[in-house]
Amino acid sequence: MTEIHDILGSFNPITLEEMDAVKLLDRVDRKYVFPVAKLFPLLRDLDGNYRILEINGIRLNRYETLYFDTEDHRLYLHHHNGKLNRFKVRSRSYLDSGQSFFEVKFKNNKGRTVKNRIKRKEIKEEISGKALKLLAGHTPLDPESLKPALRVYFSRITLVNSNLTERITLDIDLHFLHNGTEKKYPGLVVAELKQARSQQSPFHLLLREHHITPFSISKYCLGICSLNKEIKQNNFKQKLIHINHINHEAL
Repeated sequence: MTEIHDILGSFNPITLEEMDAVKLLDRVDRKYVFPVAKLFPLLRDLDGNYRILEINGIRLNRYETLYFDTEDHRLYLHHHNGKLNRFKVRSRSYLDSGQSFFEVKFKNNKGRTVKNRIKRKEIKEEISGKALKLLAGHTPLDPESLKPALRVYFSRITLVNSNLTERITLDIDLHFLHNGTEKKYPGLVVAELKQARSQQSPFHLLLREHHITPFSISKYCLGICSLNKEIKQNNFKQKLIHINHINHEAL
């Protein structure tokens, strides 16, 4: 861990307040998955093109997310089956800043991700109050049908380019938990490039040099597949084999 903190310490910082200019709540996403061993050389090459989010002196920030779904995992299955215009519903806590949000994410048929959220004091296992109004205002979902489906813990590095037009998140130490069952992926990095519109990016070009190509998988779907072997997952089978191979080789 000392090495990664030394590398992160070389980046110029950006504050949460400055990040308000690059919230990218309506955006285009590209995701990538690669071994944690490739993270250090990538970070060294990115230094100079990006600033790093720093919260209370911390640059590797801890997250906790609680996803909601129906008893029959309808939202998961919409993603698995490739349904366009699909939703994710979650509560998220930024553990180092003390901020928490209830969020609704909508992936539309044009490939854009639109996120709406409200602040909450903490993660709650029920949807009520302003969260209920947000859900009703942005989805056709029945709040009574939505229950806690997956809890996810991870640490995140957030980078922002100098023009504030794109954001990169690098998630490590993924830990999935539900009903006492857990799965960890310590050898994996899940990266995401977030832009207001799809355009050339130094990050994408650098990944190509390192032979890392876009690889679309949501942390929610990965967690559900990992903890529930009985659920339909044939469309994710090859991706799961690849992810487990990366994690195994990294260890």
